[in-house]
Amino acid sequence: MRTRLLPLLIVLMAGVLLALGFPLAVSVAAAQQQRVVVDRIDDTVRFAALAQFVTERSGVDERRSTLQEQLDRFHDTYGIRAGVFYRDGEAMARAPETWSVPSSGQGREAFEEALSGRRSQDPPQVWPWQQGGRLVVASPVVRDGDVMAVVFTDSPTGQLRSRVLQGWLVIVAGECAAMLLAVGAAFRLTGWVLRPVRILDAATHDIATGQMNSRVAAASGPPELRRLARSFNEMADNVEEVLEQQRAFVADASHQLRNPLAALLLRIELLALELPAGNEEIASVRTEGKRLAQVLDDLLDLALAEHAAADLQLTDIGELAAERVAAWRPLAEEKGVRLTEHGAAVTAWADPIALSSALDAVIDNALKFTPPGEEVTLSVASNGETSTVVITDGGPGLTDEELARIGDRFWRSGHHQNVKGSGLGLSISRALLAAGGGSIGYAHHEPRGLRVTVTVPRTSPTA
Repeated sequence: MRTRLLPLLIVLMAGVLLALGFPLAVSVAAAQQQRVVVDRIDDTVRFAALAQFVTERSGVDERRSTLQEQLDRFHDTYGIRAGVFYRDGEAMARAPETWSVPSSGQGREAFEEALSGRRSQDPPQVWPWQQGGRLVVASPVVRDGDVMAVVFTDSPTGQLRSRVLQGWLVIVAGECAAMLLAVGAAFRLTGWVLRPVRILDAATHDIATGQMNSRVAAASGPPELRRLARSFNEMADNVEEVLEQQRAFVADASHQLRNPLAALLLRIELLALELPAGNEEIASVRTEGKRLAQVLDDLLDLALAEHAAADLQLTDIGELAAERVAAWRPLAEEKGVRLTEHGAAVTAWADPIALSSALDAVIDNALKFTPPGEEVTLSVASNGETSTVVITDGGPGLTDEELARIGDRFWRSGHHQNVKGSGLGLSISRALLAAGGGSIGYAHHEPRGLRVTVTVPRTSPTA
């Protein structure tokens, strides 16, 4: 969620900074140019004051010489072309000597404007990328109320563009610093907002994997998320209470039914003594009674498996699998099935008793459905953060629909109804493994049979 929220906040903040930065950059450029224009106007006013006293249009005039000297010094010092021109464009004094009033363009427009008695106030804005641009300022020379000449300056804009660019660089640096601060603030803000969501997600995952005591600490974040955390904790408490009631009911019912069932089986045995030997009905009743007793025992085991906490230890999975294979090999030889084990020493964090019970249930099922002459194989391996025990058999296998249901409580394939069992063994195995962070999966085995994969974590539960 942070990866979706952060770009949105960053784009919005970048838009705000750009919206503020562009007007500021334009303002800086305008202020720099205005300062140059004011300086040029002051210069033209000074030259206009000297030009007012030049009375002779031609010949030697001391005042004209003074004006020419000032213009030459101004040009040599600042590199700015300047001149005083009569209304017809003839030069009163100018520097450099070859310079004249432009016949067109911005300079001509400024000259015409000064002839009408108006001083240059707002020349076009000069931008840093305008190489070779010029800044033209013209001011009228007035004598006896009439415009007799025009003071004209033509300034290079290199320094102006440099100062504007430096101002812009300062703005860009400020914008970058503000953007970094905004990104840091966005990270902190999203972390503050999403931290309860991450905690809630982790608690939900824990509950989904069987850790029903997981809860959310509603101590930080926005008020709405704190309320959500409290509601989640209340919901988890209610769910855990309901599940606990269900487990208690199953355990109590299984335990309470065992005594009446035992008494019933005893009376069946007493009744069988009064019937002829080999009576089929009494044998069928005895078989169903024993099956019901097995179902009650498995129900009690399932309730205990779902309620008990796992005692996780660093376990040698290969050694444990070899022990279970050795324990089941006599039964496999009796049935004519080859039971083999492959794999090196592999360690993982597991409850040895729970894992042994799960392997026993899977091996028992494999031996039940594997015909004589076929093979049941256990393979132990490690894969990154998990260790696996893969049990394959040579039985008839299951269809895709049956694979989707295997492990459900009391479920048995329609083809195996005549095989002894309660349909709870794999459910108990799944509950035992889930308590320790493990899992059990089922798939087809080629060319036939079933492939069962028992997975346990290699990571310490405290990591």
